[in-house]
Amino acid sequence: MSKPNKGLSFAQGKVGWPFFGSELKRQREAVALTQQQLGERVYVSGTYIGQIEAAVRKPQLDLAQRIDSELGTDGLLTRMCRELIDSSPHAPYFADAAALEVEALTISEYAPTRIPGLLQTEEYARALMAPSASLLLDSALVETRIRARTDRAALLDEPTKPVLWVVLHETVLRVPVGGQALLARQLTHLASLVRRERILVQVLPFSANAHAASGSMFVLMTFEDAPPVAYSEGQYSGQLLDSPALVAKYQLTYDLIRAAALSPEASLALIESVAEDYKQ
Repeated sequence: MSKPNKGLSFAQGKVGWPFFGSELKRQREAVALTQQQLGERVYVSGTYIGQIEAAVRKPQLDLAQRIDSELGTDGLLTRMCRELIDSSPHAPYFADAAALEVEALTISEYAPTRIPGLLQTEEYARALMAPSASLLLDSALVETRIRARTDRAALLDEPTKPVLWVVLHETVLRVPVGGQALLARQLTHLASLVRRERILVQVLPFSANAHAASGSMFVLMTFEDAPPVAYSEGQYSGQLLDSPALVAKYQLTYDLIRAAALSPEASLALIESVAEDYKQ
């Protein structure tokens, strides 16, 4: 995968990927193991090991720990992973997905409860994090997370990549996060992205009834030279999935949701109508 052009936070973290990959390859070859043989011993595919060595996939801490144990490398790869790789300003469960987001050709997201992070204004992101600011996280970390979230929007400065297709449940338009005036500005920002044809947005209306109305947020990403992945997120946890069978199930679910949603034109009209109502 090519390096991103924008100075996103992830770009700094990826500097360590090739070094980690080359060191993994050196340690693996020192004990005369193939990628497939090592993969079998640490419960991943040989292809996955190859992608890490080629700096296509981000090294995972738990995998680095298993490899260290298998190769007898005295925690070397674990330390490299912690110090060179895991320096993301994002929530730990989202960091890997944020890294892949920068590399994606297409991103398809279903958002049942809130505007997706890539499309959030700073004030909307701040309103969402307000409870965390007072109860769960210290103020400095909250500011870091808000800045990291809004910085992700630089991805949309690219004229065509990634192709971003979002389906919002109508609930997202009706719950006035931060108050009606704030949500009106957020929806106006969303509509402006649609109108300049940078993103495609559909709304899944209440009338769609059971079509994933109570489901969780998930994202599908495709890449030029790596398999597709899915990412699903709950309130304080997330899971990145690359199992072909699971990714295929998420894709089918997304296709069904998209089919039940309003057309892009009708969706834009609804978004702008709701924004106008909140401005009054």
